[in-house]
Amino acid sequence: MKKKIPVGMDSFEDIRSNGFCYVDKTKMIVDFISLQNKVSLITRPRRFGKTLNMSMLSEFFDITKNSNELFAGLEIMNSEYANRLNSVPVISLTFKNCSASTAEGMKHSLADSLIMEYMRYDDLLSPFVDKEHNDYFHFFKILTLLKKGELPDNLLESSLMILTRAVSSFYNKKVLLLIDEYDQPLIKAHEKGFRDSFSSLYGNFLSQSLKGNPYLEQALLTGIQRVVKESIFSGLNNFIVYTVMDEMYASYFGLTTQETSEVLEYYDLELTEDVKKYYNGYLFSGLEIYNPWSILNYIMKKHLRAYWINTSTNALIKDSIAKADKDFLEDFEELILDGEVEVSANLETSFIELADKNSLWGLLVNSGYLTVTKEYLGNYIRLRIPNMEVKEEFRQIVASYTRLNENRLNEMFNCLFNAKMDKFLKVYQKLVYDYVSVYDIKENGYHMLFLGMAISVSGFYDISSNIESGDGRPDIVLKSLQPEVRPHIIIEFKQGENLEKLKSEALEQIFDKNYFAKLSGEVLCVGIAHNKKNCELAYKEIMV
Repeated sequence: MKKKIPVGMDSFEDIRSNGFCYVDKTKMIVDFISLQNKVSLITRPRRFGKTLNMSMLSEFFDITKNSNELFAGLEIMNSEYANRLNSVPVISLTFKNCSASTAEGMKHSLADSLIMEYMRYDDLLSPFVDKEHNDYFHFFKILTLLKKGELPDNLLESSLMILTRAVSSFYNKKVLLLIDEYDQPLIKAHEKGFRDSFSSLYGNFLSQSLKGNPYLEQALLTGIQRVVKESIFSGLNNFIVYTVMDEMYASYFGLTTQETSEVLEYYDLELTEDVKKYYNGYLFSGLEIYNPWSILNYIMKKHLRAYWINTSTNALIKDSIAKADKDFLEDFEELILDGEVEVSANLETSFIELADKNSLWGLLVNSGYLTVTKEYLGNYIRLRIPNMEVKEEFRQIVASYTRLNENRLNEMFNCLFNAKMDKFLKVYQKLVYDYVSVYDIKENGYHMLFLGMAISVSGFYDISSNIESGDGRPDIVLKSLQPEVRPHIIIEFKQGENLEKLKSEALEQIFDKNYFAKLSGEVLCVGIAHNKKNCELAYKEIMV
């Protein structure tokens, strides 16, 4: 029988103990030990295996456990560091579920994330230590208050450091501290509008345990982005960050092409061009990486569709793009229409702490919405949307950005592709009305209505805008990738008061300038005239 598919599972112990498929990433332990970073942060998108890898590290190092069976046959056991198995005390926390609508609620959520580790070590320490001893007194005091839900701010700030002291003293060894999704509380605080009132406490909470802590051997954090040192990590200068641009750790988060091919083959599937088109495209330091969440869901359901939904940062990204300045939006429109863009981006600074266009591009990269295809001098890079799956996510972002209803956009596209032009015009007119209500229309401004289309149909069409064809530059050309199934579409816009005249001129321009010269098959030619909130169209279907 085939091994079970671990969709949604992020516990290394559960996967290894219960016969689930596991792709060996244990060489990461070798690199982690070899680097000997005091405090390090690995930034990766959601659902790329961060929590599973942190669980793996915890199970390997944790002195309280016997993990021989879990790691039997894995790569780490053939390395020089196999003798480090279960050798140090580990404190392992995850903040991925930290969420609240107020600062006070977030403090309670943070405390809830601590209590399990406090209770785990309570079971180990209580039978053997003097609870009044200085090394343990505050540990048991905080545990009592955690259980009551009455931990004051000053003790919450020091609670993680106090935990490391108690654990280190008991085992007479310094502690390995693992914090998964460390930035989740700040992202949620930003979304709910209380980041300023929460970040000082959270910064003290982390800094007390990470900076100058004599009980700490090493610490590893994961998250989407680095939070700048000048804010919550003020003075923390031993912080090493590994982004998607760094070679170190590149192969351990997500599946490499070879791993993806092998996993698919194990389940009697192939890494076809269609699978690549839908799920490939991520580059971590030049290495092609697949999203494991998407691949495992595809194996389970055997349908090519979008499985990756980055819910943790989707709201932040939508809101940030909607509020972005003109310079960012011009580049963003180029990205949507052309599929790639060259910009200056900062991948090592958190957008929620430094809200400028460079860190916003960095957020899109670190969150998995964009991938880096080329680096230039400084922070200048070339970006592209990785694959079809992410393009479907972008459709939601574009709908939010244009402030248009996504369902209406979908309806409009379907009408257009099936040449139901009367219905298309009716839906399009509604969208234009909404669009003009919130934007000052400039020349070519109506292209924005088709940004969502450029994303959602890019698996079926090659999209071009103002690219030379025939004797001119048509506004929009949708070149069908399957012309026997779907027609090519050419759209020309006009703007002015005489809609009847302008729509005819727009359609005539398509023919006069032979915009369909590079196409073969059925072509739907559409001329659209606008006068602020009103629009009319003329169209003609031809074979070329």
